[in-house]
Amino acid sequence: MSNGAAIVGSGPNGLAAAVTLARAGIPVTVFEAADTIGGGTRTGEVVMPGVVHDICSAIHPMALASEFFRRFELAKRVEFVVPEASYAHPLDGGRAAIAYRDLDRTAAELGRDGEAYRRLFAPLLQQLDGVLDFGLGGSMLRWPRSLPAALAMGLRTLEQGSPLCNLRFQEDAAPAMISGVAAHSIGTMPALSTAAIGLVLSVTGHAAGWPVPVGGSQAIAQALADDLLAHGGRIETGVRVQDAGELSGYQVKVFDTSARDLARIAERELPEDYVRALRRFKSGNAAAKVDLVLDGPIPWADPRVAQTPTVHLGGSRAQIAFAEAEVARGRHPDQPYVLLAQPSEFDPGRNPSGKNAVWSYTHVPNGSTLDVSERVIAQIERFAPGVRERILDCRVTTAAELADYNSNYFGGDISAGAVQLQQLIARPTLSPSPWRTPGKGIYLASSSTPPGPGVHGLAGWHAARLILAKEFGKSLPSLAV
Repeated sequence: MSNGAAIVGSGPNGLAAAVTLARAGIPVTVFEAADTIGGGTRTGEVVMPGVVHDICSAIHPMALASEFFRRFELAKRVEFVVPEASYAHPLDGGRAAIAYRDLDRTAAELGRDGEAYRRLFAPLLQQLDGVLDFGLGGSMLRWPRSLPAALAMGLRTLEQGSPLCNLRFQEDAAPAMISGVAAHSIGTMPALSTAAIGLVLSVTGHAAGWPVPVGGSQAIAQALADDLLAHGGRIETGVRVQDAGELSGYQVKVFDTSARDLARIAERELPEDYVRALRRFKSGNAAAKVDLVLDGPIPWADPRVAQTPTVHLGGSRAQIAFAEAEVARGRHPDQPYVLLAQPSEFDPGRNPSGKNAVWSYTHVPNGSTLDVSERVIAQIERFAPGVRERILDCRVTTAAELADYNSNYFGGDISAGAVQLQQLIARPTLSPSPWRTPGKGIYLASSSTPPGPGVHGLAGWHAARLILAKEFGKSLPSLAV
């Protein structure tokens, strides 16, 4: 008699798989090594008592765009604040480029490049569902639902992922803003992989927006967990699965782990050639985190930057590309790219009055142990003079410490595998159904599978769809509230 499905890992992908299976009537148990659920969606007091920071992800471009979260009706379960301005990109000289949800308003503030920027994104917004399906729909080997959307996306990826990336622009603000989003992928630029990810993320910023979950990212994990428990599922925290043999009583084993960890945990239950392929799957460069508590708002040189929950720091397109290239060479750039979130501006009830929790990370070589706080603070100060005087406390989490926090983040690689073109096509292996392994009843449902990193739940949902069809002969259930 089967005990249904075991899910290893309670990140958004693991919980998405668990919810989908439980709603189809499958008995589900989630095993989480940490004492709290959430994986990349945890919130806690990491700098000073009484002040909460998101421990991994902070702002969620995919929360309103992911097909899984739309079917799950996440926006009805979690309160989000969706500002009119999705993200900002400060530049030297006290100015900034602002990406509003309104594409025309964004273009109107970009000077001579406004119309070129609008022409870049307008066709993608007009075919939004097809673009999101192309970028987030699953294996790159499948036929896209919308050929016009795939063509529009492909042509723009070729342009922005090549030396032609600046051809349509005359000034520095628009291309810098595009590069600031593309740099989320932690890769060299220009490149097809970084361009594709940047375009998809940018489109979400001009569509539904980049929302801030009220109370912190933990609210997303809790909404998934609540639904799982309501449909008969179980969650066991503080349980680290070291060997897939420990789960022999379950018909299906779903791993929300990195490809590397799956190779270690399930080595005896997987074919040798597949295990070797998992071990060949390359880790990417890493993140190092700098969390700050300020005594008030960040004093941005351009006050409009305070209107956005997300800020990309790094200067011009060329400066960002140089910094990312330095990381790829194994170096720590003096002026790194910094991704900063200021949720306190939009969720003031999250923390005590007078305590502004600022979240940031930068990119470093895999395995780095360097304290990057001075370089990160200097980049913030570059665009917000006087911010140093506002700092009450600071905590640095090195790339190596991120790896200790979560074994999926090998060496601090928060993407669970380098985001390169070949690893987007073969993630982690070349297959039309990469979530299904050759092992009996063993599935991989993490950022090491399509569509890759991000808080979207899609890897888990895609895996669960396969499991229902292949293992249980069931159809996909409704996920609505």
